[in-house]
Amino acid sequence: MKQSLIAFLLGAVLTGSAGQAAVKPNIVHIVADDLGWKDVGFNGSTDIKTPNLDKLAAEGAQLARFYVQPMCTPTRAALMTGRYPFRYGLQTAVIPSVSAYGLDTTEWLLPQSLKEAGYNTAIIGKWHLGHADSKYWPRQRGFDYQYGAMIGELDYFTHEEHHVLDWYRDNKPVREEGYTTQLLGKDAVNYISRQDPGKPFYLYLAFNAPHTPYQAPKEYIDRYPNIADPTRRIYAGMVACLDDEIGRVVAALDKKGIRENTLIIFHSDNGGTKNAMFAGVMADMSKVRIPCDNGPYRDGKGSLFEGGTRVCALANWPGHIKAQTVDGLIHAVDLYPTLAALAGASTAKCKPLDGINVWGTIASGTPSPRSEFVYNIEPFRGALRQGDWKLIWRSMLPSSVDLYDLSKDPSEQNNLAAAHPDKVAAMQQRLNALAKEATKPLFLGDQFKLVMKNMNGEPVLPTDEGFGDPEYP
Repeated sequence: MKQSLIAFLLGAVLTGSAGQAAVKPNIVHIVADDLGWKDVGFNGSTDIKTPNLDKLAAEGAQLARFYVQPMCTPTRAALMTGRYPFRYGLQTAVIPSVSAYGLDTTEWLLPQSLKEAGYNTAIIGKWHLGHADSKYWPRQRGFDYQYGAMIGELDYFTHEEHHVLDWYRDNKPVREEGYTTQLLGKDAVNYISRQDPGKPFYLYLAFNAPHTPYQAPKEYIDRYPNIADPTRRIYAGMVACLDDEIGRVVAALDKKGIRENTLIIFHSDNGGTKNAMFAGVMADMSKVRIPCDNGPYRDGKGSLFEGGTRVCALANWPGHIKAQTVDGLIHAVDLYPTLAALAGASTAKCKPLDGINVWGTIASGTPSPRSEFVYNIEPFRGALRQGDWKLIWRSMLPSSVDLYDLSKDPSEQNNLAAAHPDKVAAMQQRLNALAKEATKPLFLGDQFKLVMKNMNGEPVLPTDEGFGDPEYP
């Protein structure tokens, strides 16, 4: 009886009202790159095996309606700011390797907030929020430690993009051998082993896998002899290696004795690639079957359809997160205020947040406080969700509008715009009002400058990823 009372009181100390944690957990925030929704076991993959992720999902919250931006840079900006990227010009495409702009330095980022709350902060992996000027680099944006790539696409073995090294530790280039996924996992394990158990840490572990180019160690490719398509076989090996490294990170937390006080969040940065336009520039994808599987969801990376924005995701914290499938709406911008609240960190220095604290939804499956979110707003297109209704508005001439009831049509096959003109008009009005708050996309201005240089006879290097609208002819 006495032991039961002690356990109850301890639980009351560790957990505040509405499931809000009162202690400061360690936070391991793992992001995959271009991972298909159905390319993990917990979402139904039958050919690719992800036992470590599946275990985390089974013992924690499988976040069934977790949304991000349609491409890499915008999602990473949303995570770091808690604000939609249309507010600071990063809503369109990614930051190309030839461009000099980055995430606005007046934005107060998540690691800065957590650092002020007493956290050690680290980024191990891909940044892609500004590389040409060191003022945009992670060490200047609140991270105590940095290791990995600054741009978006690199060779997994040489760590180069177009023969230029993109591999750094604490702002200094590093030449070393190894497969990037394994190097990042190893460094994360070493980082965890160095931590003082008495001080919390935030580890942003941003793998570049399974983004193109499709490369994997032979032993991982050999795990999948039954996959006939050669690109899918390599992709499967990449995902398997990613899963193995995540398993090693969890084992390191156990070995350190801090697993019980560590929140693990995992998700992809956008849906799996379905259109060669968004498959990168380091390999010719025109004759390759793109291997990603987004399951029942339409299209993929770069698209405003569900396949580009609804991603595989989970959260796991023993004793604090109920094991269940969570259907509440969660958007990438929600992680900032949620994690800040868990950490006891102030958001007073932030510009007005678009994110909402959704800890109750993640931890206990309570109804999400979010009923609306913006898929994106660009000069040529925008998309909005209100409840189960989703509007995609393409403003380029000839303009077009799609309206879907996602509760009945999650695969977006039945356009209801003609049947619900009042709903279309109201949602267009909301999008237009938000568009008036938008900053001009930095990508468009930057690309115009490059075109002007090209017209003057100066060479223009290829951009890091394609640009366009795969939904529009």
